[in-house]
Amino acid sequence: MDRVQRWSGIEAFVAVAECGGFSAAAQRLGVSSSHVSRQVAALEERLQTRLFYRSTRQVALTEIGKTFLQHCRQLQEGHDEALRVIHDMGGVPKGLLRMTCAVAYGERFVVPLVNEFMAMHSQLRLEIELTNQTRDILQDGFDLAIRLGRLSDSRLVGTRIAPRVMYLCAAPSYLERHGAPHSLSELAHHDCLVGTSDNWVFQAGGREVMQRVQGKWRCNSGQAVLDAALRGFGLCQLPDYYVLEHLASGALRALLPALQPPNTAVWAVYPQRRHLAPKVQLLVQHLKAGLAARSEYAGRCDDDRPRA
Repeated sequence: MDRVQRWSGIEAFVAVAECGGFSAAAQRLGVSSSHVSRQVAALEERLQTRLFYRSTRQVALTEIGKTFLQHCRQLQEGHDEALRVIHDMGGVPKGLLRMTCAVAYGERFVVPLVNEFMAMHSQLRLEIELTNQTRDILQDGFDLAIRLGRLSDSRLVGTRIAPRVMYLCAAPSYLERHGAPHSLSELAHHDCLVGTSDNWVFQAGGREVMQRVQGKWRCNSGQAVLDAALRGFGLCQLPDYYVLEHLASGALRALLPALQPPNTAVWAVYPQRRHLAPKVQLLVQHLKAGLAARSEYAGRCDDDRPRA
């Protein structure tokens, strides 16, 4: 049996299994029902086993057929991936790119860089969903997501595109009225500006420590938390890109620097694929370079190794 003959009939078999019948499979493949039937029958003959139970009303997979279908789908996925690789070898970003990112970070940093990228690649179409919900990019069909903090989804590959350092800080006006905390336990006696979480992360004794905080002010917007902190309403814990310029100007003061939490990162994450499409690969490179050029990140974007 030659190699061509060994592959013959597999596409017809998968189509019948997925469509539930020979006529529907023939319509999907653009051939006659008799052709599909002959292909499947020849495949069964070569395998010396029955793949379908046939009746006048329905077609159903045998147990062996169900197992065979799983393996055939894997073969088809590999075949489709190989064709995508050849199609993309030109290296030109084109087609639809769907991505998602957190609202505030996306508006401030990501979207302007993506717009620059779009201006350089006229064959590219773009859909960006800005949301503070963590979308399932596999289930929802996204090519790329920008995520902040730590990666937890083992199904995805992540490339670090920028650092992310958290600071505990407050305005001098607040500290003049209430004093500065000298330990985590003293946070309970301060007004804390609560954002998306009332559990703040610190590092003590070489390990992460979660400290629950409370206060009379709460909002799920980092920019709103920053504004309240600048007005002297209380303590805040915010990422570097919100507070660095205000720390430099003296509008905010960093607190408990010895307990500053371990650095996290900004990640570009995408499905685990051996061959990454040029539109995704080149956009990730553009985002990394663009973020590294900003004053908030200058000299700190030095690790772009993919992480599973």
